[in-house]
Amino acid sequence: MDERVERSDTQLKQAPVLRETRPAPRSRGGYWLLTLLIAAGLAGGGWYLWNQHRTAQAPKVASAGRGAAPPQPVGFAIADKGDIRIVLNELGTVTSLDTVTVQTQIAGQLQEIGYKEGQVVKKGDFLAQIDPRPYIAALEQAQGTLAKDQGLLAQAQTNLKRYQTLGRQDSIAQQQLDDQRFLVQQYIGTVQTDQGVVDNAKLNLEYCRIVSPLDGQVGLRLVDLGNYVTPNTTTTTGLVVIAQIQPISVVFAVPEDSLPDVIQRVRSGASLEVEAYDRANVRLLATGTLSALDSQISTTTGTLNLRAIFANPDEMLYPNQFVNARLLVNTMKDAVRVPVPAIQRGEPGTFVYLINPDNTVSVRVVKAGPIDGGFQAVLSGLNPGDKVVTDGTDRLKDGAAVTLPAAKSARENRNPPGAH
Repeated sequence: MDERVERSDTQLKQAPVLRETRPAPRSRGGYWLLTLLIAAGLAGGGWYLWNQHRTAQAPKVASAGRGAAPPQPVGFAIADKGDIRIVLNELGTVTSLDTVTVQTQIAGQLQEIGYKEGQVVKKGDFLAQIDPRPYIAALEQAQGTLAKDQGLLAQAQTNLKRYQTLGRQDSIAQQQLDDQRFLVQQYIGTVQTDQGVVDNAKLNLEYCRIVSPLDGQVGLRLVDLGNYVTPNTTTTTGLVVIAQIQPISVVFAVPEDSLPDVIQRVRSGASLEVEAYDRANVRLLATGTLSALDSQISTTTGTLNLRAIFANPDEMLYPNQFVNARLLVNTMKDAVRVPVPAIQRGEPGTFVYLINPDNTVSVRVVKAGPIDGGFQAVLSGLNPGDKVVTDGTDRLKDGAAVTLPAAKSARENRNPPGAH
């Protein structure tokens, strides 16, 4: 019992000692590490704030630098007066005015070919020969039948004359005379039928010799020599195709919005010029005139087909060839014009950079017109003699100072790059 009391007293005396116990003090190295981390954080924050301040000040410095920029060198041109052609440039297809697939009208063996592939032929020129012997025999047979029936007709007509004489003398019955008249009429009909057979046989004999039905160029041969040809069959492709080359036409489509000016000029009797250029729209192939307008506008494309005729003396146009058709609708006389690069488009609309006498530029809003070659008409906003910037416009603004190259010659101003 005493031992338990003494043990408890001992535990009570030791308990306060355990509650007042503190951790062992840290070493001085830990405090230095904490100090370095705090210092690094403060330095990083200071650098970040300084960098943000410098970035905010950069636009102001750049703006001050631009305000002090030297004059910009530019190219220029002088607005003048000249003719501006109103031209519609459309894609067209060369179309032959007359294309014929030569077919045989009789059956027979192809004995002879009288043309060379690609040859230019005239109407009536020999093309091919079909074996004529069966048709010669048919003609001879028809002529024999005709001769026999002509003899019977002559005999009947002679007997009719005798019967008429006897009839006037009341030597024969009237019925016999009438029968003879009817017999003569029958023989006349037979002879006419025989004559038709003879004419048909002659025609078939002529069909054995095939000739060109038009002036044109012969294509590639479709049937070789020695083949048996027949007419009016679905498998027949023809002997050869002949296409008219001179003259030739170009069919092209014009948007319906451009039609009023074209129709007005056509109805007034004007002859509108059409130029045919190659697919690259660079080389002039031929020059012709507008000849016809289609009768209705396509509801699918909103265009109207037009046809132009070309003499094509050099045969530069070929059927089914794709070309660029340039239709000259009208010509603006003495229009104010500038090179196309001078016309700018932006927030003010359509404008030019006008060069002032003090070599500064100002934005001048203009109304642009049609383009012809390297020039564009200016309907309002400019006068002849005004200087406009043509090169270096991307570096300009209203009021900017510019420097000009040496004065251009008058010829250079009239013919800027790209003009035709």
